[in-house]
Amino acid sequence: MTVTPRLRALVVYESMFGNTAKVADAVARGLRLEDVDAGAVEVGAAPTRLPTGIDLLVVGAPTHAFSLSRPSTREDAVRQGAPSECAPLGLREWLESVRLDDAALPDLAAFDTRVTRVRWLPRSAAPTAAKLGRRRHLTIVSKPIGFLVEGLQGPLVDGELERAVAWGRRIGATSVERSAVAG
Repeated sequence: MTVTPRLRALVVYESMFGNTAKVADAVARGLRLEDVDAGAVEVGAAPTRLPTGIDLLVVGAPTHAFSLSRPSTREDAVRQGAPSECAPLGLREWLESVRLDDAALPDLAAFDTRVTRVRWLPRSAAPTAAKLGRRRHLTIVSKPIGFLVEGLQGPLVDGELERAVAWGRRIGATSVERSAVAG
């Protein structure tokens, strides 16, 4: 009997007011419920080289000006009350610079948080992150998804953490299935 190795996932997130961090933790919890070894890490503490053996990379960030944050939009968030330690590095910069093992590229899934007054956005952080991932030759395994926040600083809308766990379970199950077919 051959034992399939357990899949490993890394959830890397940017969070200005803590809401995206809560979603990232919920997504990691959903992945673990599908027997995926998953942990979440804030982008400033994320590795500069993706560890060997990561099968799935999940990235998440707040939507700033219809996209991923930039240094200027993070500084704006700090002026509006976000901790200053959130400003130096964003998910955009990390995705563009993280070193990947070209022989074993992970799959990618992306999420964002956005304020409720703009539930549908013509552009947002998650699709931008997915686009950056495709440029790095990562395979997107799920349509980018957004989670809703009440106002700029939150809190998350009721039920969003449960949605995040469910989404984590879906992408975990998809990844496990893809691995079984490939294996």
